[in-house]
Amino acid sequence: MKKLIILALSVALVLCFSFSAGAKTFKVALDADPVSLDPHVQLSGGMLQLSHWCFDPLVRWTKKMTFEPRLATKWERLDPLTIRFYLRKGVKFHSGNTFTAKDVKWSFDRMRTSVDFKGLLEPFEGVTIIDNYTVDIKTKKPYALLLNMATYFFAMDSKFYTGKDANGQPKDAIVKIGPSFALNHESGTGPFVVTYREHGVKTVFDRFKDYWDKKSPGNVDKMILTPIKEDATRVAALLSGDVDFISPVPPQDFKRIKADPHVKLVTCNGGRIITFQMNQERKPEFKDVRVRKAMVYAVNNTGIVKKIMKGTATVAAQQGPEGYAGYKASLKPRYNLKKARALMKEAGLEKGFECTMIAPNNRYVNDAKIAEATVQMLAKINIKVNLKTMPKAQYWDEFDAHAADIQMIGWHSDTEDSGNFSEFLAMCPDKKTGYGQYNSGMYCNKKVDELVIAAQSETDLKKRAAMLQEVEQILYDDAAFIPFHWQNHSYAGKKNIGIAPVINTMNFPYFGDIVIK
Repeated sequence: MKKLIILALSVALVLCFSFSAGAKTFKVALDADPVSLDPHVQLSGGMLQLSHWCFDPLVRWTKKMTFEPRLATKWERLDPLTIRFYLRKGVKFHSGNTFTAKDVKWSFDRMRTSVDFKGLLEPFEGVTIIDNYTVDIKTKKPYALLLNMATYFFAMDSKFYTGKDANGQPKDAIVKIGPSFALNHESGTGPFVVTYREHGVKTVFDRFKDYWDKKSPGNVDKMILTPIKEDATRVAALLSGDVDFISPVPPQDFKRIKADPHVKLVTCNGGRIITFQMNQERKPEFKDVRVRKAMVYAVNNTGIVKKIMKGTATVAAQQGPEGYAGYKASLKPRYNLKKARALMKEAGLEKGFECTMIAPNNRYVNDAKIAEATVQMLAKINIKVNLKTMPKAQYWDEFDAHAADIQMIGWHSDTEDSGNFSEFLAMCPDKKTGYGQYNSGMYCNKKVDELVIAAQSETDLKKRAAMLQEVEQILYDDAAFIPFHWQNHSYAGKKNIGIAPVINTMNFPYFGDIVIK
């Protein structure tokens, strides 16, 4: 307890800041910091959260999973390939520059040069400027998810990011590792302007005085984001009153927070699948489907949800959750240790083998604990796993480098659709198209690729669902990955914080709309 109090006090010191009387200040503690201020540097939940605070998309998801206008006020389909977007007038960037169609096209063209976004944008032909406030977005073939994708078209300030920085580097350079202008400078149209940033320590956001959305109920003048990796410290900061809002809430603290009269817990269903990928190029044993199946059978994911996740997640056997087009109810979790051992014996590997595994320790709820439990479970079929866990900031570089034989990956569909899981996690890795960008298992099945690509253009929803369900069946039969669960979203805050209206299944809290009473 003494250690906990000291940690809480240290958080209070970090959060100490002087504010003008009467200002509404919102102190947020998340488990990790966005890696950059550049919305195109990484396709991740943390970066997309930041994008909604500092930038704006053309359209935005509502809580009911419909589309609402943002930088586009309306849209219409011109033909099977094209949707015309009519842009909002009178919008200013944080720099003072005026938002126009040029910024939409410039931002789209920049985004498609990002390694992380290539696969997502592969179906698109491009953006055509019709006039200052009208653009046509065209796909290469009929594409059922164009509007879904428009939720990721965040406008950057083309004038602000044009030219060279003090080091002679182009300001529009997308740099994953190393310094860049966009790493520490931003100019969007969003509700908040970044006024101070010390990566990994604190980021301060001030309300943008010229923000276009005058109907927003948000009344926060200043937001302070402090990353607190340790679950206990994050919860202690909330309960002591040092912060107003935390996420995620560790499952073991749900009861404690519910019992405190000064704070409240809010949860919502999430579609993020947690999996482990088995690299078939690094480890020849993983090429054998019997070995992969044995590993799936050896992992008691139902037990993990019960004991580690405390029932705050949904056990999974496939990528897309119920409600997504590809969900197939007949695919069930298959923990069976006897079956796992039989498969290892059949593969001639009854004595097992040794391999490596990496996982983050602050990206997903209980990620390190899940990895540790998996190591113990695989040991029961004589697979000795050497595990290394690390902070999110270090993990993604290691993940991209395929540094281990088994790697953890969580994914929430970028398009709120089953096909997106396969595009990034299961299709044959292709640097040219960007497909399979996060398929560190190097799994490759041409039939899966054919079905996923065909589903992109299928506008008959029943036929499309059947295609995506076939994909899930193939991946299940191939044991293409080890499934764990779909992670629920959890948030907690002081009683006077309006959490429920700003959260959603994508886990992109719209803090620009948050109200402090």
